[in-house]
Amino acid sequence: MTDAVPAKGQTIAGRILSGLVILFLLFDAGLKLVAPEVAIKYTPPSLGWPLNVPTMTMLAILLLIPTLLHIWRPTAILGAILITGYLGGAIATHVRIGSPLFSHILFGVYLGLMLWGRLWLRDPRVRALLPIRTGAGQ
Repeated sequence: MTDAVPAKGQTIAGRILSGLVILFLLFDAGLKLVAPEVAIKYTPPSLGWPLNVPTMTMLAILLLIPTLLHIWRPTAILGAILITGYLGGAIATHVRIGSPLFSHILFGVYLGLMLWGRLWLRDPRVRALLPIRTGAGQ
């Protein structure tokens, strides 16, 4: 039943998740791209990234391109894979400096779950790839 059209509730939940994740990612990339000085000001030096405009621009582009790929339906899965890699780097950075677990380290996990949850709810191909089985006989 993985080829079935998503139920109305799944579509709505997928759109909500999609909106939240995409808005956050576009805001993050946009801030680094349009106002890198502001991003530098609020980036803790302990992250270990060079706090300069070229670095912020590079990080913005590395996030913006996959986010745009994710927004465009034919390349949504490729975008999600690339964003997952970006989030993995963010998680590793926070683990390396000993950031708080639930608010900083796992934030990338939360975004990743919402990103893939959106795809799972709205795309039967993703549900076929990542089936969630319930019940004793399945």
